[in-house]
Amino acid sequence: MGFTIQRRIPRLKKKMAEAGNTEAQAPLVKSIFVYPVKSCQGISVSQATLTSNGLRWDRMWMVVNSKGRMYTQRVEPKFALIRVELPVEAFTQGWEPDRASFLVIKAEGMNTLKIPMIQPSAVADGVSVWGWSGSALDEGEEAAKWFSQFLGKTSRLVRFDEASQSRPTTSDYVSGHTIKFNDWYPFLMISQGSLDALNARLSEPVSINRFRPNFLVDGCEPFSEDLWNEIEINEFVFMGGELCVRCKVPTVNQETAEMGTEPNETLMKFRSDRVLVPSKEKHQGRIYMGNMLVCKNYTPETGKSQAIKVGDPVHVLKMVSSYDECVI
Repeated sequence: MGFTIQRRIPRLKKKMAEAGNTEAQAPLVKSIFVYPVKSCQGISVSQATLTSNGLRWDRMWMVVNSKGRMYTQRVEPKFALIRVELPVEAFTQGWEPDRASFLVIKAEGMNTLKIPMIQPSAVADGVSVWGWSGSALDEGEEAAKWFSQFLGKTSRLVRFDEASQSRPTTSDYVSGHTIKFNDWYPFLMISQGSLDALNARLSEPVSINRFRPNFLVDGCEPFSEDLWNEIEINEFVFMGGELCVRCKVPTVNQETAEMGTEPNETLMKFRSDRVLVPSKEKHQGRIYMGNMLVCKNYTPETGKSQAIKVGDPVHVLKMVSSYDECVI
């Protein structure tokens, strides 16, 4: 199966080159997702503003345990049931919160939690995400009580402190870029074709929310985004960093918080490192879905559009020829 995929994608590359990769043929941004609170439900938006460390508000907040360590759906699948809302205007360029602006958090059987979006003054030290540790802004006792009650264990809600903290991406391949409370990279892209190809193999189709991308694109062949080394969206140039290794989160039903074996079991059959790169010297049994990205040319220029919108064309500028050239 991996061999078939690798043969089809170069044909797409040739087709794009012959057509000049014009907007008429280019894939389009179908959906944009922002996840304000790490591991909670995302928000589908019509546009999102770029910043130096990802989409604005994406993974800005995180729930931590009594030791300041992150909670995620990997160990607390109940996070899938937490709904998050922000003001619609929060995703427009130039918007700033005031005292009437709130992060709203809801879950069945719980009172609605409203967190002021103006920055808190309290600081939480010793907050950690994977190998990074630093300080964050603490959102107070009401939020701590809400999450502690929902999870049944001591918890606090913290906000990334962009004024005092800088968290580098964890990969040497894209050194010089920063993230907030994301796992590895500031952006994740998946195509509708890839999701459809996976669902064609499953007895019960899954939604894109299992994979938590920022950009869902349409109009390209399944998994062709894997080999996009450089793309342009609304004058922003993104570099494909590494294919996204999938953990247990895709096995969490985002409507019920129940954890199963799919789609990972099926992904292992045609999206593992053994299948995609059979010539690799050592296989680790990892599975992949999506391309992690960094923005190469972001600058906070006054007056320039800093937003990416649904419907924007995705221009493929550079491709690698096979999975052997991907960072896996």
